[in-house]
Amino acid sequence: MEGNSEQRPLFGGAFSAVLPLSVQDVSEMREVPDNQEVFVHSQTDQSIIVELLEYQEGMSDPDAARYHFEDVAASNDAQGRAEVVSVEPLPLAQLSLTGCSSAWALTGHQLVSKFNEQVSTTLYVLLGKLQLPACTDICWKL
Repeated sequence: MEGNSEQRPLFGGAFSAVLPLSVQDVSEMREVPDNQEVFVHSQTDQSIIVELLEYQEGMSDPDAARYHFEDVAASNDAQGRAEVVSVEPLPLAQLSLTGCSSAWALTGHQLVSKFNEQVSTTLYVLLGKLQLPACTDICWKL
């Protein structure tokens, strides 16, 4: 672990992640849904969201990653203004993830109006999807 990051417990200690020291837990400032862990960078508008999502049975892994990206786009009112750039597998052997059957990285962007502003901003999304079969999809978004 590098000096500018630390291991932080997620979901009451069920998981953990190595996160930059510069991020703040949003739950210390406002209510966050039980299926999310949300962190924001202290001096930029960058955020890290870890979310437990419904397992997408019958979908290929890349399609499930796209499904979750499109769900985020709909939540951001970016429908029709969101594009997936790539969906690539991540090497499980290098990730040390117990019980994970697949891991994928999606990159994309969405054109959104933040905080109900009139001007749209391009939001770059890096979405990682870890699949725990018959259990849940875990997604993190940067």
